[in-house]
Amino acid sequence: MKNLFGGFLMALLGGAVSVGIYKYTEPQYLPQPIEEKPEKPTLVNLLATEPDANVDYTTAAELTINGVVHVKTEGIVEYNQQGFDPLRQFFYGDGSFNQKFRQPVKGAGSGVIISEDGYIVTNNHVIEKADQIKITLNNKKTYDAELIGTDPTTDLALLKIEETGLHNITIGNSDKIKVGEWVLAVGNPFNLTSTVTAGIVSAKGRDIDILSGDPFTGSSSIESFIQTDAAVNPGNSGGALVNTRGELIGINAAIKSNTGSFAGYSFAIPANIVRKVVGDLKDFGMVQRAYIGVQIKNINETLAEEIGVEDLNGVYVEKLMEKGSAKDAGIKEGDIIKKVEGIEINSSTELQAKVGEYRPGDKITVELERDGEILKKQVLLKNMEGSTAIIKDSDNKLLKTLGAKFSEVDKEVKKELKLEGGAQVESLFPGKLKSANIGEGFIITKVDKDEVKNVEELLEILSQKKDEGVLLQGVYPNGRKAYYGVGL
Repeated sequence: MKNLFGGFLMALLGGAVSVGIYKYTEPQYLPQPIEEKPEKPTLVNLLATEPDANVDYTTAAELTINGVVHVKTEGIVEYNQQGFDPLRQFFYGDGSFNQKFRQPVKGAGSGVIISEDGYIVTNNHVIEKADQIKITLNNKKTYDAELIGTDPTTDLALLKIEETGLHNITIGNSDKIKVGEWVLAVGNPFNLTSTVTAGIVSAKGRDIDILSGDPFTGSSSIESFIQTDAAVNPGNSGGALVNTRGELIGINAAIKSNTGSFAGYSFAIPANIVRKVVGDLKDFGMVQRAYIGVQIKNINETLAEEIGVEDLNGVYVEKLMEKGSAKDAGIKEGDIIKKVEGIEINSSTELQAKVGEYRPGDKITVELERDGEILKKQVLLKNMEGSTAIIKDSDNKLLKTLGAKFSEVDKEVKKELKLEGGAQVESLFPGKLKSANIGEGFIITKVDKDEVKNVEELLEILSQKKDEGVLLQGVYPNGRKAYYGVGL
């Protein structure tokens, strides 16, 4: 026991000596200030199943699920396949051949009821190759749908079923939505009945370069998507993006994915564009596109330094179109467009989308900066032909048959060629005129014996000669006269 107690004292003494030596040789650190923490720190649970307890998501879901439908399509796709036959080569000297095939195709997507009498909006790509379209409501009733019209430049299509008293979704104002705002995506993914997912608005005015323009009318695509992180999967195309009040703020159109399934981002066509396109398709059978007549550039640091401005907001007017709306309104090259109808414009896609909400003949207020001064201009919008007239759907179909885009003849050209009028072939695409070997720039002055004074008169004359052959008389800008027979 005595030895044990002695051992303990020796250990205690050794420890004290060690601590003393360490404290003597320990580096002398300066005291570091302690960062003060905020008094009531706010914690955010990013995985919360109920993102905002103050919002009733069930009410928004109840207001919308019966307004979303399932769209089922069937059609036939024709395609040619080239082949080689050695027997044909042996006997006829040419063994190559083309064989036509017809293949049935089926598709599915979603749609949104926008009126109680059966009008339904969906994506153009959902019904693009369809010969038959069927609509299934959330109550499982099925209807045959009529295609009212399409607009590939915005990827929208309008359908109609014969029914009344339907539950429709109110179209909201997509200009008022904010980044970070909670939204619901409602659709029919995987052929299920209406399914609801939630997310936030991640960005606005997104251009993801997935749409193409209309070569016949010259209309460029409008891509100013609302980006969200609400889960959207195959079958959701054409479905509704709604705010927490149950108002339609977009039509779901695309997802960002390397696999074909949802991977974090989805994109919707803004409701304000939907409202305008649907109205045009109902009233005219085609979209009436308005143009402001400017060529613009987004402002970055390099351009800002070049033009001597510090503010990067707005879009820079690089060029004005002749006879365009902007030039007529007094807008000049070098101006910076800041707002359209009170809505801030910070990119070319935002300007294009905002102007795309209006028709030719509408007036809009454009706020711009010039030499440090803020100005407001009233702009009368025009169509691609430089007028405020409404283009007929029959004219659009005729243009596609002819495979051409026409323009009015320049005054100087008319004076030089001693012409009283005419309609000039501005661009050619596969169609009747190209097949007749008509070249771009050809000025049509007569159809058979009828004089042609302008583009509108040309289309009016040709529309009355369906299923006939016509003789087109005219002249090229170099003075060469020509005649062409064209079958309509």
